[in-house]
Amino acid sequence: MAVEVLPVVGTVGAWRAAVRRLAAAGTPPEAVTWSVGSAQPDLLSALPAAPARAQPIRLSREAVAGLEQAMLHRDPERFALGHAAVLRLSTGSLRWGDRSDPAMRRLLAMGSAVRRDIHKMHAFVRFREVPQDGARRRFCAWFEPEHPIAEATGPFFARRFGDMDWAIATPEVTLVFQAGNLACHPTEAPPPEARDATEDLWRTYFAAIFNPARLNTRAMQSEMPVKYWKNLPEAQIIPDLVRGAPEAVARMHAAAASAAPPAWQARAARARAALPARAGAPATLAEAAQAARDCARCPLHGPATQTVWGEGPEDAALMIVGEAPGDAEDLRGRPFVGPAGQVLDRALATNGIDRATVYLTNAIKHFRFQPRGKRRLHQNPDAGHVEHCRWWLDLERRLVRPRVILGLGAVAAMAISGSGTRLMARRGRAEALPDGAVFVPTLHPAHVLRNPDPAGRDAAQQALAQDLALAHRLSLARAGG
Repeated sequence: MAVEVLPVVGTVGAWRAAVRRLAAAGTPPEAVTWSVGSAQPDLLSALPAAPARAQPIRLSREAVAGLEQAMLHRDPERFALGHAAVLRLSTGSLRWGDRSDPAMRRLLAMGSAVRRDIHKMHAFVRFREVPQDGARRRFCAWFEPEHPIAEATGPFFARRFGDMDWAIATPEVTLVFQAGNLACHPTEAPPPEARDATEDLWRTYFAAIFNPARLNTRAMQSEMPVKYWKNLPEAQIIPDLVRGAPEAVARMHAAAASAAPPAWQARAARARAALPARAGAPATLAEAAQAARDCARCPLHGPATQTVWGEGPEDAALMIVGEAPGDAEDLRGRPFVGPAGQVLDRALATNGIDRATVYLTNAIKHFRFQPRGKRRLHQNPDAGHVEHCRWWLDLERRLVRPRVILGLGAVAAMAISGSGTRLMARRGRAEALPDGAVFVPTLHPAHVLRNPDPAGRDAAQQALAQDLALAHRLSLARAGG
C-alpha cells in the first residue's frame, strides 16, 4: 500500500502533483493511503495492488477548480475520492457535475460546504490591533474554520487589507501579510490576547443598528452561526439585545405614537423655511452649496447621507456633469471619488487635463439607493428627480458660465439638453444650448465598469477619452486659447 503524505501548507497543490505522478505510474486509487502532515500507515492493509497502465490526465478547467475546492473539505476520504474522480474524468466514464453519480454528488456537496465556510471566514474574521514595529499598523486575528480553508482565503484578505500588516491564525495554518508579501506556515500557537479599544466602538455601533422589531433569531443564527460567536466582539452583547428586544419594540411603538416630532425634524423644517426668505437665488457657488445642504425638493434627501455639491473653479471653461452621486460620493460629500470617478480620472489623465481646472458636478445631488443587507445598491434617478434637481444644476451653470458642458450618461443629457435619448448616436458631437454654451453628450464612466468584455471596456474607455478631448478642445477654442 502506497502512503502519500501531504504537507500542511500547500496541501491541495501537493495532492494534485501526487495524483499526476500516481497516474503516470499506473497506481490505482485503492492502492494509496493519504494523510496530511505525518504518515498514518494502515496496519491492516492488504498487499499492494498490481500497477495498472499509465494514464494521462486531461481535465476541464471547471473540473480542476471543483476538485481543488472539494479537497479543502475536512472529510478524511477526500483525497481518495478526488484521486478516483480524476481517473474517471480522464477516461470519460464520469462527467463533472453529473449528480446521478454518488461519488460526484459527494464531491459537489463537499465543494459547496467549502464555499460556505470560505464565505463565513470572509465575514467573521475580527482583527485586533497590536503594537507596530514600523510605519505600518499591525493586526492579528484568530479564526476556527470548519474546514482547512485558510490558505485559500489569503489572497482575499491581502487585497482587502493591503495597507496594513496582519496575521490570521487558524488551528492548522497561519496567514502572515507583511510589507505587501503574503506567506503561510503551520500554526505553532494561537496569537496572544490583545485588547483593542475599537472593539468597544464596534459594539456600540452594532447595538445602535440592531433593530429589535425585525429580530429573527433563527435567521440570525443561520447567517451568524453560534460556533463563531466566541471570536466575535459583538457576540458578547447579542444575548442582552435579544432579551431586551420586546421592551425595545414597546419603546419604539410608544415613541411613534407621541405627538411631539423629533428635534432634528424641527431643525430641518426651520432650515427649509429659511430658504425662501433669502434675497433671490444664491449669488456665489459657496452660498449655493450652503443652501443645497438643506434641499428637500424631492424624497431623495431623506435616506441620503448628505448633498453632494459640485466642485471646481468658479470660472471653469469646461463643466462635466454626471448623473447622480454613488455610495462613495454620498459618504464623502464630493463628486466622482468612487469607481466611476477613477474611470473619469483616467480619461482626464489620457488627455493631460488637470482635474482641478474642470468644474465637476451631477444632475442629481443626492444618492438614490436600495438597501441590500449591509450594502447600498445604486438606483438610477427618474425624470421626477431630474426635474426637481434641475434648479440647482441651472444655478451652477449660471454661476460658473462654462463654455462647454460634457454630459456623462442619459440622465445628464436629459437635465442639460432636455433629452436623454439616442445617446450613443449623439455622443462625440457638439450641440448648441440656448444659453450659448456647447453641449457634448457621452457615455457614463459606469458604462465602462459594467462592460464584462475586456475589449469592450477598453473601447468604452477610449470613447469617453475621445469625447472628453473634443469638449476640452472646444472649451479652449471658445476661450481663444
